[in-house]
Amino acid sequence: MAGCIDLTAGSIRRECVDRTLITWTCGVQTLLSIVEAVWAGRGETEISYWLVQRWAGKQALQIQRKPLCKKIKTEEEKNRRPREKHTQDGLYVVVLLFFKKLDITMNKDTEIDMKEVELNEVDPEKQPMTGDGPPAGGEKNGSVKLKVPEDEVTFTGLSKEELMKVAGTPGWVRTRWVLLVLFWLGWVGMLAGAIVIIVQAPRCKPIPPMDWWNEGPLYQISDVEAFSDGLKGVESKLDEINQLKVKGLVLGPLHSVQPDTPDALFLDQIDPTQGRKEDLTAVLEKAHKKGMSVVLDLTPNYLGNAPWFNGDVGDVLEKVKAAAAHWLSSGVDGIKLSGLNIASSSADWPKLQAVVQGNRTEETKKRVLMGAAEHLSAADVSQLVSSSGVDLLLSDLLSTNNEGVKRTEVMDLLKPQHRSLAWGLGATQQDQLSKQAMTPGLIRLYQLLLFTMPGTPVFTYGDEIGLQAGQGSASPKMVWDIQKEPADGTPVNETAEAERKERVDIRKWFISLSDLRGKERSLLHGDYYSLYSSTSSLSFLRVWDQSNRYITAVNWGGAAEKLKLKLAPTEGLELPETATVTLSTDEALKAEDTVSLDEITLAAGGAVLLQFPYKA
Repeated sequence: MAGCIDLTAGSIRRECVDRTLITWTCGVQTLLSIVEAVWAGRGETEISYWLVQRWAGKQALQIQRKPLCKKIKTEEEKNRRPREKHTQDGLYVVVLLFFKKLDITMNKDTEIDMKEVELNEVDPEKQPMTGDGPPAGGEKNGSVKLKVPEDEVTFTGLSKEELMKVAGTPGWVRTRWVLLVLFWLGWVGMLAGAIVIIVQAPRCKPIPPMDWWNEGPLYQISDVEAFSDGLKGVESKLDEINQLKVKGLVLGPLHSVQPDTPDALFLDQIDPTQGRKEDLTAVLEKAHKKGMSVVLDLTPNYLGNAPWFNGDVGDVLEKVKAAAAHWLSSGVDGIKLSGLNIASSSADWPKLQAVVQGNRTEETKKRVLMGAAEHLSAADVSQLVSSSGVDLLLSDLLSTNNEGVKRTEVMDLLKPQHRSLAWGLGATQQDQLSKQAMTPGLIRLYQLLLFTMPGTPVFTYGDEIGLQAGQGSASPKMVWDIQKEPADGTPVNETAEAERKERVDIRKWFISLSDLRGKERSLLHGDYYSLYSSTSSLSFLRVWDQSNRYITAVNWGGAAEKLKLKLAPTEGLELPETATVTLSTDEALKAEDTVSLDEITLAAGGAVLLQFPYKA
């Protein structure tokens, strides 16, 4: 049987349908309900309902036959199939005759414009027609929804002729000219204002050239066995080292040598007690992935009395040059040498410089040539930086000059060369900071001083937790897992637990300083101005262009001291009346406190970092 019956040939009119259609549809629903009641439960029976649809007033009224319910076939039902088919065909004829008997008419004065006539269609699988009551969900099979649009008022606006007539009046002509003139005056005014702002705004100071060793602290691991049981252990600890926000590691010396025996010097071989070459390669790869560079210490006679033995430096320097080329080709980012003042005096020194510093381009990462020197004056250090041509020189000037006045004089003298200077307290001798800073408070004080001084801070492993220096020349064993708290219910050694908590606090202080130095331009590469110095205290200012300015004030003496800060006359720079505390070890000075800069009182062993904003 056809799936659709066209009734356009009957008496149903296509142009319009009135509310009589609702009564007609109810009759169809009643008829289908009767059919459903008769045939329910008698096998695979298809019962159709009729969907009345009108397409934009131009389509024929159609009755569509769609399945509502299906039942599982049985053997008995298959036998009844022919009889059911004839009965169903007869049913469609009855329904067709029923529709043809209907004569739906309407007077023209009552016609409506139908935009949608829809028969609500229920899912046949979920809503069978049983004839026992209304279907689930509140819907009725065969119901028709009529949507009669409400009267709408459409705004058509003025016609073109009306607009042109109004636009030509004198009033509107004058208004348009006034608006046009105001627009151009406003535009020209904004342009002129922008030009004035650009011209009068202070020029940004160009960023100075910075190399990777100027961008953060360096971390010395002089004894990899004491640090983490050899080079393989160093690789496993790189994640924790990276949390310190250091820019580079200084490893070793690692090479094989007999004390004071030049003939037993093998700079291109790693001492088996330190690890293997494969272990060093693994350290290099992992460190580079984490953004850390690796410098290798090639000081020849590091186990003996003199770093360059007591013979001809030229012969030893030739071995150093060959070893430097070997390790640089393996991925090392620089070479460090102790006793720089001795090595650089040799006529063969430029050959080593050429190996490490040669062939530098803007596209390639620079390799650093780093030196260390002891027992030199500030003037000698300045001269050595110039004559040797090293990229970075680590001296012991902070250790040998204990007074604040002397330390301030050193920084003032070396200020022009600060990008080539590295600072440490005990780092030149590869000692821990705690060897001179005997208390946790002093350790924090010197950490703040080193991080805020102009130049590159250098720390020895363990300085970040206040590790106590070893006895004599022995290297102290590094302490790990300080973050791990004792398990509940286990006996606790109160002294050991207090020491663990103190190490945790020192480490947090170290990380906060390292992070601040990397973010703030004034601390990273800002200008330096001394403000105050005494026997046991000093203060200085770090400034860069329009960035926040920082004041460091420290008192390593045994008594409280009043610091009267004074800035020498400087064009375009003056101290404000107050500043804000950023970091402090003094309990009387809390973070975010406002402090008068006329006079600052620091407790014994106190240190504070103050900040104030730029003002034009």
